[in-house]
Amino acid sequence: MAGMTRPLLNRRLAEFGTTIFAEMSALAARTGSINLGQGFPDTDGPEEIREAAVRALREGRGNQYPPGPGVPELRTAIAEHQLRRYGLAYDPDAEVLVTAGATEAIAAALLALVEPGDEVVALEPYYDSYAACIAMAGGTRVPVTLRPHAGAFALDLDELKAAVTERTRLILLNTPHNPTGTVLSRAELTAIAELAQERDLLVVTDEVYEHLVFDDAEHVPIASLPGMRERTVTIGSAGKTYSFTGWKVGWITATPELTSAVRSAKQFLTYVASGPFQYAVAEALRLPDAYTDGLRAELQAKRDLLSEGLAAAGFGVHRPAGTYFVTTDIRPLGETDGFAFCRALPERAGVVAIPNAVFYDHREEGAPFVRFAFCKRKAVIEEAIERLSKLRK
Repeated sequence: MAGMTRPLLNRRLAEFGTTIFAEMSALAARTGSINLGQGFPDTDGPEEIREAAVRALREGRGNQYPPGPGVPELRTAIAEHQLRRYGLAYDPDAEVLVTAGATEAIAAALLALVEPGDEVVALEPYYDSYAACIAMAGGTRVPVTLRPHAGAFALDLDELKAAVTERTRLILLNTPHNPTGTVLSRAELTAIAELAQERDLLVVTDEVYEHLVFDDAEHVPIASLPGMRERTVTIGSAGKTYSFTGWKVGWITATPELTSAVRSAKQFLTYVASGPFQYAVAEALRLPDAYTDGLRAELQAKRDLLSEGLAAAGFGVHRPAGTYFVTTDIRPLGETDGFAFCRALPERAGVVAIPNAVFYDHREEGAPFVRFAFCKRKAVIEEAIERLSKLRK
């Protein structure tokens, strides 16, 4: 704008432009490529849950503003889920807050709990909204890098301890972890819990992939460990588990004091959202365990299919223990720059992926890694594998 000398964008957000997901999805559309970049399924979830949303719309439930904390039916279902799955008892009226997806839950938690100058320790690589939300809260992010080890990405607990200073306010966890697929073990979480109590830290934990764990991996909510319920904000979401990512229904569970703090920020973000969908998600959370067991088995088969296809195409493959993403190493293909590789891949092979470096502060750590999503139909994955096989020719 003529005459304007000060930048229009708040300097806290100056480093954040268009997300890599928007860029790569637009590239997929423009080139007609298979999009294995952005993490959303290409089929809808259970028909009975979709019909529950239609029924709520027709019956006028949620078409007007629902209660700020979320509809009682959903808050009760969330509390029941936490108790049945993990033995965690929460009061649906005082300790459950419904949000516009997990992304708003993360934003509200950080805006509520972080003061300017506070440090937030986060596991790197991390979902890109973490960095932006820490910045909006005026905090300083302190990354602790997960590094390849024995076919997975491992947390160095000594490095985590060293990252905590007198200015550290909270630890931001994500397990199962996007993008690496690491699932933190009970022993690792116990060590983190001990550190949080020793240093009087809060923990905000993003557990949206809680039901997407494979092989012998176990999802352990850190709030279930001794001494952690009172200092943990646990974030969940319906999108990943029930394959309705566009509904944007997430939640937090925490003590009344923490829930009240997060609600104070959340009410000035969306106030409420997704009214009719909240009633449908309440029904989804009460589906029998056979649903999540079947979803996990289906995704594990797709993980194996894509992992084997990527290995055959020449990638180094880190088979995930959770989530629906496979992280690959492009160095065996003679490549070192994930950004350049992903931007060229649609023309080379007709497939879109995400460069992991975008999830790092230490870009050099993530430079050779590329993420592919396997939450797609089997035929789509098979076609992507066929296209990627050209890379070895």
